[in-house]
Amino acid sequence: MPSQQQIRESITSTIIEALRNGNLPPWRQPWVGRANTGLPTNIISNNRYHGINVLLLQLHQMRFQFSSKFFGTFNQWHRLAGRIKPRPSDVPPGEWGCQCVFYKPITKIERNDKGEEVEVEYPLLRTFTVFSVEQVVGAHLDRFRASDVVANADFIDYEPAENAITATGADVRLGGDHAFYRKPNPHGDGDFICCPHKHRFPQEKEFYAALLHELAHWSETRLDWQGSYAEGELRAEMAACFALTELGVPQSDDISNASAYLATWLESMARDPKYIFKASSDASKAVDFLLSFNRSEEAEEAEPAIAE
Repeated sequence: MPSQQQIRESITSTIIEALRNGNLPPWRQPWVGRANTGLPTNIISNNRYHGINVLLLQLHQMRFQFSSKFFGTFNQWHRLAGRIKPRPSDVPPGEWGCQCVFYKPITKIERNDKGEEVEVEYPLLRTFTVFSVEQVVGAHLDRFRASDVVANADFIDYEPAENAITATGADVRLGGDHAFYRKPNPHGDGDFICCPHKHRFPQEKEFYAALLHELAHWSETRLDWQGSYAEGELRAEMAACFALTELGVPQSDDISNASAYLATWLESMARDPKYIFKASSDASKAVDFLLSFNRSEEAEEAEPAIAE
């Protein structure tokens, strides 16, 4: 029977072979999207927001775990007979809405040092505040809210993986449209994992892969791991791959999606596929750490009682 190290080396070799074959798609999202989700969109014009506002609105969604793509100003929601919910007590004043930026170039005719009339362009900037439909009261607005699309109504919990994940004690929150780990911050509202609900993943394996990927990120601060964002993504995806195999999650021998995802990060790191060997070593340490919690509990349960 091959050792865990041999299994991990085999997985690494498979990934390297996939990279050599040019398997380089841009992104992987294994869960099914929900209705009324996507890039932030204005509720009145139905136009998407642009530029820096897209990032600002997505950060707002992540902070409050909103899912719908629809946003509007106070007056726009008022026109639709909607009422903005009161600001929660734990949200500082001025942070319940999302501050966006309006930019428009304007030109003026001025005289230069030679006394000649020239056109000079100035940026006209102003801020405005918008709110998600999820911050607005009104049953008639429900058609704009995010609604679940069930991809796997018969999702079957895989007990070894469930036990291993629970044993870590990580704060895992299911819901929303993003899988991410929020690092601890000075405000004390971080150190948790968000992941879409199980039934939105067509295969059980994809749910556990996504959650184990975020748990690998959760391990970074606990193992004092240092590295770039791209390196962290490579480490986390390989750790998820290793953990799926060691836990025996059904279909975990199919790593085609993982190899494709990893390829994009290797490409972003100056096309250096040799880095994968260091990443696999870091990933091994991460998965050993994650699975150590459950193994410790199993060892305690197996230890025979000592007669007094």
